[in-house]
Amino acid sequence: MARPTRFKIEVQDDTGIWTDVHGDDGKLLVFDAESTARAALAERYPILVKMEQYAGGKRTRVIRILEDEDDWPAKK
Repeated sequence: MARPTRFKIEVQDDTGIWTDVHGDDGKLLVFDAESTARAALAERYPILVKMEQYAGGKRTRVIRILEDEDDWPAKK
């Protein structure tokens, strides 16, 4: 059975390291729609998102979460 596509958001720090964005509860923010993920990214990091439109450079991104389809290692 096909699993639904999910998305997460990431930001890049000043040293070039990408990190996942977590909620206030410490859990990874995961979204069911890319548009929802992009809206959450713009809400949390409005300055970085706007700067990318005008100054170039990429400091934020939305990533599709790929699921392991072969279920390796085999789950019990």
